[in-house]
Amino acid sequence: MDIRRGSWGQWLLLGWLGGLALAPVADAQTRARAVPWASGELASYQVRLGGVGVGRGTLEVVGTEVIRGENTYHTRMTLDGGVPLARVHDRFESWIDARTFASLRFSQSQHEGRYRRNRQIELFPERRSYLEVGKDAEQPSVELPLDDASFLYFVRMVPLEVGRTYELDRYFRPDRNPVRLEVVRRERITVPAGTFETIVVRPVIKTPGIFSESGRAEVWLTDDARHLIVQMKSKLAFGSISLYLRTYDPGVAP
Repeated sequence: MDIRRGSWGQWLLLGWLGGLALAPVADAQTRARAVPWASGELASYQVRLGGVGVGRGTLEVVGTEVIRGENTYHTRMTLDGGVPLARVHDRFESWIDARTFASLRFSQSQHEGRYRRNRQIELFPERRSYLEVGKDAEQPSVELPLDDASFLYFVRMVPLEVGRTYELDRYFRPDRNPVRLEVVRRERITVPAGTFETIVVRPVIKTPGIFSESGRAEVWLTDDARHLIVQMKSKLAFGSISLYLRTYDPGVAP
């Protein structure tokens, strides 16, 4: 398995980048008050390739921080594991404006076999641009941009209606828009963390990977106010990849 480009770690996250872009929800102040998570929330996942366990992943709300004068939610996603000679240690972090829910900063650290990628992106919603640290010029972006990892939290705030398809141009790179999310059914499932009533969604993006149309990926979110991700599955060229919720700590509400 070549994990240098299109690795399972990269597929898991980059697939979400637009697949979870949704229609606008309420006004900015309502969104800031209604987030279904707390500081310290931590979800841990088992990652399997076919029938073989290949590692673990986490989604965490680290806390709140001030970025350029704005209060933000600091979130983190990690992926650790892989197969012999192809180990993965990835970390993706987002700083999301608590008032507008636009991404203000995105940090990416990927160590996948011999492949290394480390970058930090500063996003400027007020002028619809972004800058990769270490490069000279800002690039065009979109209004209220979201980065790869912040979509995982954005989707949790939106009422998901079975039978609806949501589209929006919210990914910070305009060439990846529009993106689509189909809400397909309700289903009761059992994962290592327990049994859950879920809403099943099918994200689709116009690029190869875990959420391409051919992958037929599906994501299971709890059918409650949390919309916690409890399971995800997709078919890839070399087999199927799945995530299952192992443990969950809700953190402490402010």
